Amino acid sequence: MLPIKTKVRPTGFPSVSKTLPHAIKRIVAELKPEKIILFGSYAYGKPTPDSDVDLLVVARGNKRKNLISTSLLLYPRPFPVDIIVKTPDELASALKKGDVFIKEIVSKGKVLYERSN
Repeated sequence: MLPIKTKVRPTGFPSVSKTLPHAIKRIVAELKPEKIILFGSYAYGKPTPDSDVDLLVVARGNKRKNLISTSLLLYPRPFPVDIIVKTPDELASALKKGDVFIKEIVSKGKVLYERSN
């Protein structure tokens, strides 16, 4: 199995730093994504008790199926999660078009997993 980068600041929900790495491993094993990026307050080191975990999952295949699978693979989770799923082509297109939100995720987010070629 490929190494998975899983440094998550242990603030906010105390179980995020314990639960998320295991969930990421399950997602990688099942979906074989290109990349998983943590963004938002947990990535930027400023989570609050009301913060959710924001993930961008870049994977080939059916986006709807990948979104449902990712959501199921994150269970059990004692914290709220927002998931964005993009194909590699969609990610490249969004970056090329200058999508500010996606550019921020890619530039400021923490890469939890990236497939090596």
